[in-house]
Amino acid sequence: MQTPRQYEVVFIVDPGADDDEVNRLTENHKQIVTDQGGVITKAESWGKRQLAYEILHKTEGTFVLMEIEGSGSEIAELERRMRVNDRIIRYLTVRVDEDRRRAEKFKARRTRKAAKRPSSRGGAPRGASVPEFAAADENDER
Repeated sequence: MQTPRQYEVVFIVDPGADDDEVNRLTENHKQIVTDQGGVITKAESWGKRQLAYEILHKTEGTFVLMEIEGSGSEIAELERRMRVNDRIIRYLTVRVDEDRRRAEKFKARRTRKAAKRPSSRGGAPRGASVPEFAAADENDER
């Protein structure tokens, strides 16, 4: 079996919808994903936010983020349901498993490079000796 892919789905709910309706929509979408065999790893509401531009003559909307693990068939069904729902004014689905894998690889590379660097910054480079100056008395200078 394939390893499950990870997706982020953000959808914007009409600002006329109250919190109960947003929660009901979110639970409904969770049920769609789990019925199709997917797993919801995170679901959170970002609350009502100002839109960058008007969508369907609306200037704000309630944003909801869901992180999903699955094969992709549940995403197709979820998007189909969001497309026909009048309360959802916009949605976006992004596959993030490859991006996260790449980010972990870069993080590991940075950690290895940091381990090779000297531990104290601003100190003398390795192998360089720091000259010691003897404190001269004013009487000795004459």
